Amino acid sequence: MAQRYHRDHHHESAYKRCRDSSSDYNADKRHRSSEESQHGSPETLSAHRQQYERNFPLYKQPVEVGFFSLDSHRNFFNDQRQLRYYVQPRKSPDFNLRDGYTSRFVKRDDSVKERLDHLLQWIRVNRDKIQTRDQTPSSSALGVDFVTWRGHLTKVLTTPYETQEGWLLAVSKFRGTIYISEVETEAARVNRETRSERQEEMMYWGYKFEQYMCADDVDGTPDPGGIVNTNEAFCTVVQTRLADHKLLFSGEVDCRVKDPDAPPAPGCYVELKTSAEICTPKQQSNFHRYKLLKWWAQSFLPGVPQIVAGFRDHDGIVVSVETFQTSKISQLIKNEYNCWKPTVCMNFCSDFLSFVKSVVKEDDPRLVYLFRWDPHRDVTYTVHRDSQYTFLPDWYTKDMKSHHSSHH
Repeated sequence: MAQRYHRDHHHESAYKRCRDSSSDYNADKRHRSSEESQHGSPETLSAHRQQYERNFPLYKQPVEVGFFSLDSHRNFFNDQRQLRYYVQPRKSPDFNLRDGYTSRFVKRDDSVKERLDHLLQWIRVNRDKIQTRDQTPSSSALGVDFVTWRGHLTKVLTTPYETQEGWLLAVSKFRGTIYISEVETEAARVNRETRSERQEEMMYWGYKFEQYMCADDVDGTPDPGGIVNTNEAFCTVVQTRLADHKLLFSGEVDCRVKDPDAPPAPGCYVELKTSAEICTPKQQSNFHRYKLLKWWAQSFLPGVPQIVAGFRDHDGIVVSVETFQTSKISQLIKNEYNCWKPTVCMNFCSDFLSFVKSVVKEDDPRLVYLFRWDPHRDVTYTVHRDSQYTFLPDWYTKDMKSHHSSHH
């Protein structure tokens, strides 16, 4: 049940009914705060997982409305030039993930913060592709409630089960649409700046696995002797709806299946992962509880149906490859004691977006509401005008305004 997307409107009233009938003491308590603001909206949001164990919310089948590519210099192209093709490996592939690390690796500078810029570039040239026809006329110029990266939503989804890493999300409302852009936490910055050589190399392993598994052309073969350049990316842009939140978000896609008769995107996409080989029941349990949660959330959101995982030994040799259907992951974990639940993740995300809507009232791209969450704490926020947190660039806000006036 957890993995089904709604393809039509018939479920809506049932979802609303069940949501209404569950607005009991718990639901009330969640939105009451110790100190309600003068607008009557709550000041904090609980991330306590027990509060989100209600029916799975409506989540519409994500639809791809576009895509873009980033080249080896992070230049934006409104096309599919970076899309690669999945090539099925041998049964025991023996890929050496360490190969090329010191000699054929161009690493993206992850201290450069690109914020939403590439997605905003896509919006600027593809406004007409955003679908506004399927529901009520929107109060926003774009016709969507939220614009963000898939990775930011993944962090929100997994929050009720996260015990290690907090997050900071900068939020601004511009012409009726709410934009969400991550801010690096102090802890994440320290981690990034103090990574060990082993950690740096293991980050490379994931990209190297992709190189072994992907061809540049539909009739091509992988080229493991080539250069791994982590500046290059292909991103899908999808539209969907979670409860009453209309979402437009983008996320990187590793590859697609070669079959020309495969379902349309995102149904033809494949997510590639690496993980340590599983040798003990404890390792199996940890894999189910922690890794599969992140994998599921990341692929369920944009509607990517399958995840292909390479299991590697301590020395970076891939010993086996396994395919996980995103829709079946919740079946795999349900025998795990006190494990994560997809419904809790989706309900928390829906309530977080409602909380954001209730807080972010002022329509001003220079005003940032900074939402913070730390493990074992509630979500809180602070407000910042003309600060270091402002993230919507002038080129975007000016362009959107001039487009608006030229069309009216």
